[in-house]
Amino acid sequence: MNQKNYQAIYVLWLRQMKRFLRAKSRVLTTIVQPLFFLFILGFGFNIAVFPGMQGSYINFIAPGIIAMAILFSSMFTGVSVLWDKQSGFLQEVLVAPVSRLSIVIGRTLGGATIALFQGIIIMIIAIALGVPIASTGGLLLTLVIMVLLSFTAVGFGLVIASKMHDFEGFQSIMNLILMPLLFLSSMFYPVTESLPGWLQMLSYCNPLFYMIDGIRGSLTGVNNVLHPLVDLGIILTLCIIIMGLGTYFFNKSEA
Repeated sequence: MNQKNYQAIYVLWLRQMKRFLRAKSRVLTTIVQPLFFLFILGFGFNIAVFPGMQGSYINFIAPGIIAMAILFSSMFTGVSVLWDKQSGFLQEVLVAPVSRLSIVIGRTLGGATIALFQGIIIMIIAIALGVPIASTGGLLLTLVIMVLLSFTAVGFGLVIASKMHDFEGFQSIMNLILMPLLFLSSMFYPVTESLPGWLQMLSYCNPLFYMIDGIRGSLTGVNNVLHPLVDLGIILTLCIIIMGLGTYFFNKSEA
């Protein structure tokens, strides 16, 4: 890459940051919504006992809420692409003398930074509420998984946004995809042998399952199905695939 491409990456990243910080309502809603689930479900179901679950329910659900905050925030990256299409900004960027790869990297870095920032806020609040930290190394591994989750979610948003032209359709498609993924991700209940076999199979086919399982295993050290490093390997593979698809479809898209 030449200097112009690096400048393009920085400018697009900075633009995402400024748009996020200026949109106070967006900052508020994307943080309050996960907190609502954390407080209401975490404390409301704290007396519930699920087969195979260790510790309190808020400790169990907190990793899923962190992942949900990152996912919901990443949706706005796709929305921003659609907004730039309608405003004409995307067309101006695409005809600029920089590579499309630098455009994708700049947008992805911006969206991933915002999503990671919001996920870290939720994690800090969860720790303040008593969610245990297994170890310092586990905390660092949690941050690595959150970074990969941010890039994967933003890349997925780019894939969907590059094929659409209206906000309503994008939001409907994202909700149609995200809600089943969340309910099949072990976010609300543990995936154990007590579940029907078909439900276990659907959970294991869900990419979000490994992301939440990795955060849960590395952060709290309990209630995880796989070893966190196994989850990390799966997540890294998924991130590379989704980012590759996001780059490909964005390069093929037209403003």
